[in-house]
Amino acid sequence: MTFGEQPAYLRVAGDLRKKIADGSLPPHTRLPSQARIREEYGVSDTVALEARKVLMAEGLVEGRSGSGTYVRERPVPRKIARTGYRSLSGGSTPFRQEQAADGARGTWESRSEQAEASAVIAERLGIRVGERVMCTKYVFRDAGEAMMLSTSWEPLAVTGRTPVMLPEEGPLGGCGVVERMAAIDVVVDNVAEEVGARPGLAEELTSLGGVPGHVVIVVQRTYYASGRPVETADVVVPADRYRIAYHLPVK
Repeated sequence: MTFGEQPAYLRVAGDLRKKIADGSLPPHTRLPSQARIREEYGVSDTVALEARKVLMAEGLVEGRSGSGTYVRERPVPRKIARTGYRSLSGGSTPFRQEQAADGARGTWESRSEQAEASAVIAERLGIRVGERVMCTKYVFRDAGEAMMLSTSWEPLAVTGRTPVMLPEEGPLGGCGVVERMAAIDVVVDNVAEEVGARPGLAEELTSLGGVPGHVVIVVQRTYYASGRPVETADVVVPADRYRIAYHLPVK
């Protein structure tokens, strides 16, 4: 192989990828067998197998037990809107506000429990490892389809023994972090988000309806009050079905 030349398995994967993209291999079509790939491209069984593995890792094809490998249907990505802070109106939750522009029918499930801060979460919250936090896990749905996961951590040094200790219960249950913190005289004045991508964890993909190898978008969000972190969360979105759109006010 000369310098700059692609390995054979990538060239084969690239050609098959192009056929999937232009419709020559439409969704639900059986991918050529390993023997067919070997014959058509003049490559070894190993190269044919590796090419198929590439397409599977990219989420373009899926294996069906006892049947073969098929081209996956590619959904048209939909937007998940993320905006600058807006006060609540009419009792609407922040999640509902953010999705309203796209006509989403948002619902969610949640579960809260006390936990000890891990090293990572302790660093993000500016507390000691092992300090008590309230951990709340959410599954957000649009028309019944799981679209987003979120895990939130709040230091009990801030919210413990207050009416807002449980994010989804009490008089402000379901409201945003800003409103809940304001109720206990904690003024949130800044929020930071970092966006990245990684392969989804098995439990995440099970909840989101993905397959092993699928990539997820991860938004790491932290709310601050006078420089002190009062909540941090990981928001996980399937990258093949959704795009995150930011609409931020210009000041």
